[in-house]
Amino acid sequence: MALTTPAKSRYSAVSMLFHWTIAIAVIVNWRIAEAAEHAEGAAKGAIFANHKALGIAILVLTLARLAWRLGHPMPALPANYAGWERVLARTTHVVFYILLIALPLGGWVANSLVGRDIDFFGLFTIPPLPVGDNSELGGAIFGAHATGGTILLLLIALHILGALKHTFFDRDGGIFRMLPFGRVGSGA
Repeated sequence: MALTTPAKSRYSAVSMLFHWTIAIAVIVNWRIAEAAEHAEGAAKGAIFANHKALGIAILVLTLARLAWRLGHPMPALPANYAGWERVLARTTHVVFYILLIALPLGGWVANSLVGRDIDFFGLFTIPPLPVGDNSELGGAIFGAHATGGTILLLLIALHILGALKHTFFDRDGGIFRMLPFGRVGSGA
């Protein structure tokens, strides 16, 4: 299908690449964490090592995405969005960014508090932050990290439901704003 929409109603190709790369990385990292929770001993540590490394990659990608966004504003929300939809869309995006930065940083801080470095897929080691040793605080941050991860998954579900609502019920092509194909509807 040919693009029949003005470019301003669609995100840039770079924004799309960041969006889908981070989305896939987050889902994969959730599955890695779930697998680690069901593993034992050394296998559990090895699986969590991948979770930590991918978390750092998500942090770097998110910071790069934010830097890109500062120079390349997102397209305006479609005119057909109700006021509550605009508020929900903006709030959801802000919370996404907060969690995509806070979760990896929190994991790094928690690992640092219990004296662990982060092996980045065998390529290099990220040392602990200079925060001292505090296993109790580290454990509490790990708990908050897990809760934040659950909130992120619920937010992803809300985001997907919103995209599907706009695409199939409102028929404004909402999902195609973040895809390089398809038609963004007249509400944009």
